[in-house]
Amino acid sequence: MRPTRPTSLPTRCFRLARMGWHIAIGLVIVATRFPRLAYAERAVVTQRWSRQLLKILGITVEVAGDSPGFYPNNTLLVANHVSWLDIFVLNSATVSRFVAKQEIRRWPVAGWLVASAGTVFIDRNSRRDASRVNQHLARALENGGCMAVFPEATTSDGSVLLPFKPSLFESVRQSRGTVQPVALNYRTPHDTPCTAAAYAGDTTFMQSLRMILATPAIRVELRYGSRISADGANGSEPTRFQLAEAARDEIVRGLRITPARPDTAARTPADPPA
Repeated sequence: MRPTRPTSLPTRCFRLARMGWHIAIGLVIVATRFPRLAYAERAVVTQRWSRQLLKILGITVEVAGDSPGFYPNNTLLVANHVSWLDIFVLNSATVSRFVAKQEIRRWPVAGWLVASAGTVFIDRNSRRDASRVNQHLARALENGGCMAVFPEATTSDGSVLLPFKPSLFESVRQSRGTVQPVALNYRTPHDTPCTAAAYAGDTTFMQSLRMILATPAIRVELRYGSRISADGANGSEPTRFQLAEAARDEIVRGLRITPARPDTAARTPADPPA
């Protein structure tokens, strides 16, 4: 198959200008409207904004599986992590508040924007911070929220699924809620793997953005797996390790890959105790 030609320079510049204007609109909305809105109302604005951003960048989202809906109650959304676009792809279908590394909070403009949108920040270098974040997540879930985590705790190019860190699954056990696995699969219009959106390894944000702007079209398969109950209603209450393993199995099926099973029950320095 002949490789797809990159977009022209004028097209890339036009996309970038539209994206910049759209971000400026988002900043104004967050600064003026968000403080007066309930989370459910913010979700409507967030979904609309995310869909428009993806459209500007030539990205279409195809939803498969049993979607939990627009803003599911007491639900921990769990996904594989490929790109900075993942947040907007997920929010285009199921709106949630995310957990992000603490460093993002210090980013100019973007840090303020994601903090204002209700993001929960975690210090991944602190073994004790997972307990604080779990309590915060559990309260948000109990209050009817939908929260989202990327249990790989880093990004990949989308061809593999890294081991899951089970620590943050403790929050959904505390809230006796539901884990909703969802697989993100970036494809070309010809249904071949697309790595243009990958934000992994030594790739910088600007390099990632340039690749996305130069790609004529990206198709993202958003495949929801079976929901996993954390309330123990069907017998013994699952551990956070069991929840992490079950969620990972569902995402593996959604990605249609067969990686070796990691030992998610093993405690490592990268998996701080809950």
